Amino acid sequence: MADRKATVERNTLETRIRAEINLDGDGQAAFDTGIPFLEHMLDQIARHGLIDLNVRCEGDTHIDDHHSVEDIGITLGQAFAKAVGDKKGINRYGHAYVPLDEALSRVVIDFSGRPGLEFNVDYTRAIVGGFDVDLFREFFQGFVNHAQVTLHVDNLRGMNTHHQIETVFKAFGRALRMALTADPRMADQMPSTKGCL
Repeated sequence: MADRKATVERNTLETRIRAEINLDGDGQAAFDTGIPFLEHMLDQIARHGLIDLNVRCEGDTHIDDHHSVEDIGITLGQAFAKAVGDKKGINRYGHAYVPLDEALSRVVIDFSGRPGLEFNVDYTRAIVGGFDVDLFREFFQGFVNHAQVTLHVDNLRGMNTHHQIETVFKAFGRALRMALTADPRMADQMPSTKGCL
């Protein structure tokens, strides 16, 4: 399997973003987005997915965090699509259940070539660390649209909103790791009866 690395830049009137990823990394991460709580969650993807992530964003956070969060999701989605290549030999599907104290989340992903998001998280608070938690749906919507994946996110229980969100991102990282892992029995085979994804 070739090096699965990508660098993507996205520049608009609202944001300037550069994302570098290595799908076969060891969880190294560096962030400069101006949004500390988002960076804490991106770190979960890196650590639990064993994906090296480097994300830089200059955004109009003087308005609010919306454009930056959504556009980071878009840019990461583009980077994943580029890095994963033709998808031959990967597991394709990944899933994970992750607890954190009273909270429990399940994330299931399919590198299907078709964007789809089911996002079921009933937050107990609207704001954590100054961050509007509704923006996480925008992050994942941007990601799935541009990574071309089907993603189901379910927070099954939880009372602490920080815990709810952190279990989602840890499970997302673990599900990515499973889906992107090479299956030696698949070798150069496409994981689809269609012959393409």
